[in-house]
Order: sequence, then C-alpha cells, then structure tokens
Amino acid sequence: MAADAGLDLVEVAPNAKPPVCKILDYGKHLYRQSKLEKKQKNASKQAEMKGIRITLRIDKHDLETKIKHARKFLEGRHSVKVTLMFKGREAAHRDMGAEKLDLFFNSLQDVAHLEQAPKKQGNQMFMILTPQK
Repeated sequence: MAADAGLDLVEVAPNAKPPVCKILDYGKHLYRQSKLEKKQKNASKQAEMKGIRITLRIDKHDLETKIKHARKFLEGRHSVKVTLMFKGREAAHRDMGAEKLDLFFNSLQDVAHLEQAPKKQGNQMFMILTPQK
C-alpha cells in the first residue's frame, strides 16, 4: 500500500505490542521532528550568568547604577556574579571589600538571594546572586 501511494512505511512505536506502523513521507517526518526538537530546545534555554564588576573605591552613585543593572538582570531571571577587584595595596583591606559586597547584596535582598557568599580569589572577591522564586 505504501509503495502504491509513493510513500514510506515507518515504524513509529517499535516497542508496542503489536508494533505500530504508519504510511507517510519519511523525509517530511524527519523534518517535522527536527523542527519540534529545535523549538523545545529554544524554549528550555537556561538562565545566563551576568557579571557586574566593581572596585573598592567605587563612588556612591556609580554603585547605585551597578545595583540598578543587577536588579534588571535579576528581574530578567538571570544570575548575577558580582566581582570586586582590588588594585595595588587595596588587597590588604579584604574586610572593606566584604562590607562593600554586603552593602550591594542588602540593597538587592527584595529580588535576590545569595547563592554563594563573598569569596576571595587572588586579587578579587566575588559573590553570586540568584533571583528569588
């Protein structure tokens, strides 16, 4: 019957008892399957990790601007990695850096929760914020 119609006999459920077959154009079937898989892959896109970089001597207004950017990222359901960079002798004042990052987090507590507490790594300190559910 499939040969008479110029189509293919395709086994769609080989594990069923009895196996299920359909008469259809196999090329079209593969095309539809690939389109469906592509659509599902795009729909399940993971949230990105956005980055914000600040320094220890950042001014109040500049910090507020960075906080606004982080708020926008968090409202867009993205995680935010806040990196505080130490330059020169600033590296001796890690406690001031931790205070700066705590201030940053406290101003975003309504939209974010702390995934990773401030952590030292070389000449920088970072923390990771994720959006609240």
